[in-house]
Amino acid sequence: MIEVLRTNNPVRLDYAVVLLKRAGCHPFVADRFISATEGGIQAFERRILVPDEWAGIARETLKQLDVELDSLAEDPEANPEADEDQG
Repeated sequence: MIEVLRTNNPVRLDYAVVLLKRAGCHPFVADRFISATEGGIQAFERRILVPDEWAGIARETLKQLDVELDSLAEDPEANPEADEDQG
């Protein structure tokens, strides 16, 4: 198994798992329960691992993660919840 992502952002983690599952990469989330054992703090990053033979596809798939999240931050039309905060 090879690590392809490390984050302590739960939204980013879950979205990455969805993308990797859709790509057929068989992701495994390691360290998912470490924050519970350490008092519930978010300082510990979770890791996504994939089988060695899927590492290349997984890395290409995760490029989509950053592009889509960046586009949501830049385009208020793509994020309808942003309008609710303004008015």
